[in-house]
Amino acid sequence: MRTRSGSLYSNNGGEVSVGQKRKRTASPMGHSAVAGECAGGGRRKRLAGGPDYLDVLPDDLVLSILSKLAASASAPSDLLSVHLTCKRLNELGGHDMVFAKASAASLAVKAAAWSEPAQRFLKRCADAGNLEACYILGMIRFYCLGSRSSGAALLARAAVGGHAAALYSLAVIQFNGSGGAKSDRDLRAGAALCARAAALGHVDALRELGHCLQDGYGVRRDPAEGRRLLVAANARELTLALAAAAASRHPFAAALPLGAAAAAGAGGCPLLSDFGWSLPEAEPHAANQFMVDWWASRGAQAAAAKKPGTGGDSDGDGAELRLCSHVRCGRRETRRHEFRRCSVCGAANYCSRACQALDWKRAHKAQCVPMDRWLLAAANAGEAAPQ
Repeated sequence: MRTRSGSLYSNNGGEVSVGQKRKRTASPMGHSAVAGECAGGGRRKRLAGGPDYLDVLPDDLVLSILSKLAASASAPSDLLSVHLTCKRLNELGGHDMVFAKASAASLAVKAAAWSEPAQRFLKRCADAGNLEACYILGMIRFYCLGSRSSGAALLARAAVGGHAAALYSLAVIQFNGSGGAKSDRDLRAGAALCARAAALGHVDALRELGHCLQDGYGVRRDPAEGRRLLVAANARELTLALAAAAASRHPFAAALPLGAAAAAGAGGCPLLSDFGWSLPEAEPHAANQFMVDWWASRGAQAAAAKKPGTGGDSDGDGAELRLCSHVRCGRRETRRHEFRRCSVCGAANYCSRACQALDWKRAHKAQCVPMDRWLLAAANAGEAAPQ
C-alpha cells in the first residue's frame, strides 16, 4: 500500500520500506516495528521522510481548534505560545477567527505590563470583532490615555454588539457629560442606555436605573418600579455569587445570616442586609482593575513630582481631578467637579448612583462625617448632664 508521500508499507507484516531508504524487520509477534512502538512505548514517532500529520490537516480544522483554544485561554501567553510552535500555526494563529474568540481572561492586561505591544494585541482583537476587547481598550483609552473619541467609538462598537458593561459605561458617560462640558450631559440618553444594559442583566445598571426611577433622574419618577429593580439587582447579585461559589467549589460562607457571618468573622459586602444575608464582594472587571492600578501608580508618581504652589488644572493632567470613591471602580473625572459628591459629608465623590450605593454599604456608612458628629454630640451631652 502506498501513501500520498510515497512511503510503502507491506500488508503481510514483513519488511517496511519508507522512501526506499530504510528497512525494518518484523517483530517476533508478527507486527511491524512502527506498530510495536505505538503499542509498547505509548508514543508514535514519525519516521524519517514520513508524512507530517499536521500538514495533512485542513486549515479549517486547525482554525477551529485554535479558536477553541483562544476561547478557553486563561492568559495571553496561551495564545502567544501557539505562534512559537511552527510557521503554519504562526500564520493560522493570526487569523481574525482566533482573535475574535479570545477569552476575557486572555484579554485581562495588567496596568504594570501595559506597553505598545499590549495595546496592539487588544486593538487586533477589537478589529476582529471581539466585543470584550473593544470594551477593555475603549475604557483604557477614554479614562486612562485621554483618547476620548477613539475610546468612546470602541465602547459604542461593543454596545451595538450587545455588550452590557459597555452599555452601562456609555450611560455613565452620558449622565456625567464625560469628555465634554457640563452642558453636554444627556440624562434621557443615559437612562435609555442604562435600561438596555439592565435588560441584559447587568447588576450595576439595574441598581442605577432603580435609583433613577426612585429619584426621577432622567426618567419619570416611579418609586415602586425603582424599588422592584433594586430588589432584582440584589437577586441577580445573589445568583452570580452562588454560581461563582459553585464553580470554585469553595464553601459559601456568605450564605450564613448576616449576624452569624459577622460572628464567624466572614468578610463581605452586606448588600443584601435588608434580607439578612451578606454577600462577598465580586471580583472587579478587568477594565476596572486596570484603571484602579493605573491611577494608583500614576498618583504615586504625581505626588512625588508635584511642586509646592502648583495646582492641577482641568485639561488633562489635572491633579485636582478626582477618582470615584468606590475603590473598585477606577473611573476618574475628565473635568473638574464632574462627579457628584456625598450630599451629607461632601468628602466622597461618585461617578454614578450605583457606585454610591455599593460604597455606602461597603465603607462610607461608617466613614461619613455625621457619625462622628453624633458621637461627639453624645459625648458632650453626657459631660453636660447634671450630676
